[in-house]
Amino acid sequence: MQGDLQIHPDTGLASRAAWLSYVGGYRQEDIAELLGVSRVKVTRLIGLAHRQGLIRVFVEGSVGECLALEAAIKERYGLAVCQVAPDLGEPGLPLRALASAGAHFLLKTFEAEAVRLVGIGHGRTLAAVVDALPSLAVEDLRFVSLLGGLTRNAAAYPFDVIHSLARKTGGESYFMPVPFFANSAEDKAVLLAQKSVGDVLALALDAELCVLGIGEVGPEAHMLQSGMLTEAELDEVNRCGAVGELLGQFLDAEGRPVAAGLTSRSLSLRLEDLKGKSVVAMAGGPAKLAAIEAVLKSDVLTGLITDERTAAALIGGVRGGKVPAASSRRSNRQPRENKKGTGRQ
Repeated sequence: MQGDLQIHPDTGLASRAAWLSYVGGYRQEDIAELLGVSRVKVTRLIGLAHRQGLIRVFVEGSVGECLALEAAIKERYGLAVCQVAPDLGEPGLPLRALASAGAHFLLKTFEAEAVRLVGIGHGRTLAAVVDALPSLAVEDLRFVSLLGGLTRNAAAYPFDVIHSLARKTGGESYFMPVPFFANSAEDKAVLLAQKSVGDVLALALDAELCVLGIGEVGPEAHMLQSGMLTEAELDEVNRCGAVGELLGQFLDAEGRPVAAGLTSRSLSLRLEDLKGKSVVAMAGGPAKLAAIEAVLKSDVLTGLITDERTAAALIGGVRGGKVPAASSRRSNRQPRENKKGTGRQ
């Protein structure tokens, strides 16, 4: 996208047309007159601005069905925060819906200056969220990776996510200069003994807000496709009964950690390190449904940002804006307080 921004001859004019339309409130015929072009040209310029990411649209207000889903999920899983993005009809992973909802959440959080140190996970969804986030200036904001930042595929590169966040906000970024998984438990111990790694881990433990993706462990798992896991490693966690992953730790359908050797080699914060923190996951899509439900049952999350179809599947469907299963499956858990983590034991 950056290359297109540099070489397209109408980029500057497209940006000006977008400003006049979305900020100035001018009609297209007025913009055409101001810029000395035709109305057709104005339409094309605004289309170009959209394609090149010059326009970021956030809709204030919620769809009634989504509000019902949010309330039901918060009640069932004891969450403090839940945001459900309206269905856009996307097949598979609903990246557009999740990116917009996730970016809106981060924008509001940063503008409120509610946190100063944010821990960041990995994955396609978080990368899309950061890409959809507009630039803003926030003083004294820092981002730290919660897991090893060296991967074989840049599509899942955690360092790229926190670097982009820092660039868009003017903040500082810290990444863990080790692989996501060590080759052995012995190698993990050696890597953790490095001062640079220990310093980042200590900073991660102090994160006031942790923003995470959720991994699936099926045959199309992104961790397999990106080279973060081998087929043999994926087979191992599946044999152990895993249905989902959070920060390199694998969970069964009831949200319990499974006894997979791979977990002992993950270079990341542990799930117990997240307890007591504000922990918001951003995930959705049919392939991740079992993984999302498992992570919700783990009692690690305080918040979830997902899409409408996934939310409906989590609580059993919505009819007429009402949630039929909410009262029959009400959780006894209360929303967890967001307290600062106490560190590793």
